[in-house]
Amino acid sequence: MMMIETERLLLRRFTEDDAEFIFNLLNEPDWIKYIGDKGIKTIEGAKKYIEQSLIKMYNDLGFGLYLVTLKEYGIPIGMCGLVKRNGLEDVDLGFAFLKEFTGKGYGYESARAVMIYAKAELNISRLAAITTTDNHASENLLLKLGFQFDSLTKLSQDADPLKLFIKELN
Repeated sequence: MMMIETERLLLRRFTEDDAEFIFNLLNEPDWIKYIGDKGIKTIEGAKKYIEQSLIKMYNDLGFGLYLVTLKEYGIPIGMCGLVKRNGLEDVDLGFAFLKEFTGKGYGYESARAVMIYAKAELNISRLAAITTTDNHASENLLLKLGFQFDSLTKLSQDADPLKLFIKELN
């Protein structure tokens, strides 16, 4: 099901058919460094992750993280979407891309489209975003999108501090 279209990208909900892509993305060194090791070591594990995390969020909340593909070639390149996390008051904008597709403006293009979708279709008026304290690329993208640094926060008592950014959607 196609959800969002931009000049160069198509965003849609994940299905179990995307397990190989999820396996590759979640095992990227930058994913593990900045987001964390989800323990996805097999394609079967990736299918379970899609079902128990991504599809569950669509069913529970009506939104989630979406597969980002290149419109012209249909190649999956990353994910971008909305997450409701325990420990955050606001819905969170999240994104991650395969290394070979970073630095080409796809993060900005997809995140901007998701923000428009959040406001127009979901009636969300404010978004949060979090990064590790050393993830400068994601921080720079959030600032370019108009997010403002708010504070350091922790998602759980024993977690490392994260940078919290906020954006009012007008």
